[in-house]
Amino acid sequence: MRTARAVSAGGVVLAELRPDASVALVARRSAKGTLQWTLPKGQQEAGETVPETALREVREETGLEVELVGPLDTIDYWFVWAPEQTRYHKFVHYFLMRAVGGDLARHDDEMEAAAWFSLRDARGRMAFPNERRLLDLIPDALASVAGDGRGGADDREGAGG
Repeated sequence: MRTARAVSAGGVVLAELRPDASVALVARRSAKGTLQWTLPKGQQEAGETVPETALREVREETGLEVELVGPLDTIDYWFVWAPEQTRYHKFVHYFLMRAVGGDLARHDDEMEAAAWFSLRDARGRMAFPNERRLLDLIPDALASVAGDGRGGADDREGAGG
């Protein structure tokens, strides 16, 4: 079986830059038909930087306009895609983001729903433990941004990739 690398990016989108702010989640049906709430994310396209991918995917999946606050963490895992007989090592780069406009009702057709949740409710609904863990990083990420005097980052600063 061949192996390949896949790169995706997404965000933990806050309604406001506060540790207790609401977070945006998106939902789609699993193969078993259950609704799975997750963080918005998606695959990097040719020519995109990782931060550009994160901004595009969050905008498409949530309907929100967002700004990057800073990098949060990277999750990696392995999976097999049977149709291609390929074992993928996937890297998903997450950024802390703040909503600056848009409307959750304008999410794309890929998602069945998009909604705001309190952090407590988000933890209870999120399908994947590795994504739930990212919510715990919010206070330190906000403190880091506040401590550097910037108050935010544009889509090319400090995001690496």
